[in-house]
Amino acid sequence: MVIQYAFSGSTAKGIAVSVERGVVEGALGPGTALPPVRRLADDLGVSPGTVAAAYKELRRRGIVVTRGRGGTVVAPGPAVASRRPPKVPEGLRDLAGGHPDPALLPGLPPAVRFSPGARSHRSTPRLERLEETVRDWLRPDGVPVEHVTFAHGALDLIGRLLSVELRPGDAVAMEDPGYHHLLDLLTALGLRAVPVAVDGEGMRPDALQGALRAGVRAVVCSPRAQNPYGGCFSEERRDALAGLLCDEPDVLVVENDHGSAVAGVPLHTVTACGLTRWVHVRTVSKVLGPDLRWAAAACDPVTLARHDGRLLLTSGWVSHLLQEVVHELLVDDGTRASVAGARRAYGLRRDALLRELQQRGVAAHGGSGLNVWVPVEDESAVVNGLRSHGWWVAAGARFRLASAPGVRITTAGLEPADAARLASDFTAVLGESEATYGG
Repeated sequence: MVIQYAFSGSTAKGIAVSVERGVVEGALGPGTALPPVRRLADDLGVSPGTVAAAYKELRRRGIVVTRGRGGTVVAPGPAVASRRPPKVPEGLRDLAGGHPDPALLPGLPPAVRFSPGARSHRSTPRLERLEETVRDWLRPDGVPVEHVTFAHGALDLIGRLLSVELRPGDAVAMEDPGYHHLLDLLTALGLRAVPVAVDGEGMRPDALQGALRAGVRAVVCSPRAQNPYGGCFSEERRDALAGLLCDEPDVLVVENDHGSAVAGVPLHTVTACGLTRWVHVRTVSKVLGPDLRWAAAACDPVTLARHDGRLLLTSGWVSHLLQEVVHELLVDDGTRASVAGARRAYGLRRDALLRELQQRGVAAHGGSGLNVWVPVEDESAVVNGLRSHGWWVAAGARFRLASAPGVRITTAGLEPADAARLASDFTAVLGESEATYGG
């Protein structure tokens, strides 16, 4: 394609400004290929090194990306809107949100004992008693706990680490299907997602091996409650993945244990297998409540220093008041009993739907967590068909990179008594879909 844009500049900075102006004005749209370095250097009468320096600066700032033989192109805009779920139509039973059942969340503690006395948040960003509670929380699952830190949720921590560790255009191995907000995050950071197929035990070793051979700089995986497929690491799968990752000391491994105490299965963590660069992230939004935007992380010392260094330059610290609330909940016996009850209820609800679907010959996946993934031929037909029966489920497109179509059903609020009716309606819709669209 011929670019109808007049590049200008006699210095690297000037050329970079020219390209950025073209992007801002819309003359250089997402995916537009920039001229090869030597050609643009000849056109502008500068050295190839000057153009190369300009392109390097543009890559660093996420304005362009380099695609090997595909050359340097304008980076795609953050596709956040494209993966956002549509609004739930009025009057429908919402099984698309992925959220915990509000009725199963523990109550907040009474007035937290918070002393506002003089303290330096920057010199003491983490409450010592919460650090020790976090270690007690992670240690029984085999996660190394020598170095821990906090963040404003998993996305906050993962986004900060990827922005520190990687540069625009770098590749990240991502579960496919996977968590749509993480896929959006990569796009916003100018990173490339390399799909890694999953099954009932999480990431498939053969798919991860392919991604590592493709040169990914980081791997983001879920050890249990994988969203949306529901997979969970077995010991054998964990060992197979760890064997591949231990051979890649420069690859950052991010283990996102978002389901933690309500996942319904034990944790088999790759972080206990001698990795060089790693972080285990654990949040409480599914366990204690979505408004508690807090995450704990255990990691290697280099990752800790890089994360906390960037945190210090941005938000500075996680609110001590929030830390006080989380600590009170984590050590409260009543809260622990409530979480245990929620874990049992979620397991019964998930298993009830899987059983009802299986009895009707519908294949579905959901070994842990709050969701069930059902492969289908036509996502729109199934979503719209279930809508006519009063159900609202999530089309799988926003979770997928290269995997086959499917729909995600959040079972967190689906009572076992309702599972049979949903499975019956689902079976009817599948029959209508196959008759209409030819299977």
